[in-house]
Amino acid sequence: MTRLTIAKAINEGLRRSLADDPKTLLMGEDIGSLGGVYRVTEGLKAEFGADRVVDTPLAESGIIGTAIGLALRGYRPICEIQFDGFVFPGFNQITTQLAKIHARSAGQLKTGVVIRIPYGGGIGSIEHHSESPEALFAHTAGLRIITPSNPHDAYWMTQQAVQCPDPVIIFEPKRRYWLKGEVNTESPAGSPFEAQILREGLDATVLAYGPLVPVALAAAAAAEQDGRSLEVIDLRSLSPIDFETITGSVQKTGRLLIAHEAPTFGGLGGEIAARISERAFYSLKSPVIRIGGFHMPYPIAKVEEQYLPDIDRILEALDRAMAY
Repeated sequence: MTRLTIAKAINEGLRRSLADDPKTLLMGEDIGSLGGVYRVTEGLKAEFGADRVVDTPLAESGIIGTAIGLALRGYRPICEIQFDGFVFPGFNQITTQLAKIHARSAGQLKTGVVIRIPYGGGIGSIEHHSESPEALFAHTAGLRIITPSNPHDAYWMTQQAVQCPDPVIIFEPKRRYWLKGEVNTESPAGSPFEAQILREGLDATVLAYGPLVPVALAAAAAAEQDGRSLEVIDLRSLSPIDFETITGSVQKTGRLLIAHEAPTFGGLGGEIAARISERAFYSLKSPVIRIGGFHMPYPIAKVEEQYLPDIDRILEALDRAMAY
């Protein structure tokens, strides 16, 4: 066991991936000498060289397009998008090329590209630096999408993404980069495409992922003081979604609250709510309730705390669910 921040855990996961396979390489803006904006790749260029840790031009479409070509030639490129809001120049390459080449070639071609995207708010930044665009990518078949919420998952999910034959997007919760936790470097975190129950409960299920998992756990602790028992699930994989684990939990608790930073309108919570309403209709004691961002551009830093879901908003949703 070793105690690491999420950022350091990702760094160690990347280091191990680079060491294990000489055809693995990192690509991104300022990731080499600078070590990235958040210093997540710090020290890797010095250890593996500029041919394996490549500082690219500020051209996200070029980064992704080049990575696709490298993958087709047998390399394992890992692309870093500097901020979530910067991914959109590369959106076309991701959704029309990367996600579809395997199906377009009838399974003959594989594009094992990993795209790392720091996402979410809570860092007091400017426009285009605090987006949560995960639903836009989850809507596109052919992409696997995962998001760690703790250092142990960050360490292992980074390596598991590199080993996956399919393209994988890792959404990294940037405001949790400095969250510390225990990492067992000998014991993997299980499949990255399965949800995990972090806390058992009886009265309601709270489903969260990425940056909101600590908030959901804190809300469950607060609810316990009022005599309410909340089950907390870390979704972990946004595509595919582990509906079996969610369904089993809801069949036990009878209520489901879904929390994510992205706007609730068109967000992943809506898809999950619809599926659970189909799968566990006769177990539900109340409608599925979503807690998320508002349907508006991400606000200025001065008021972002009013935008982001917090403990109070989860507990208020719990009150509504329990009132039915």
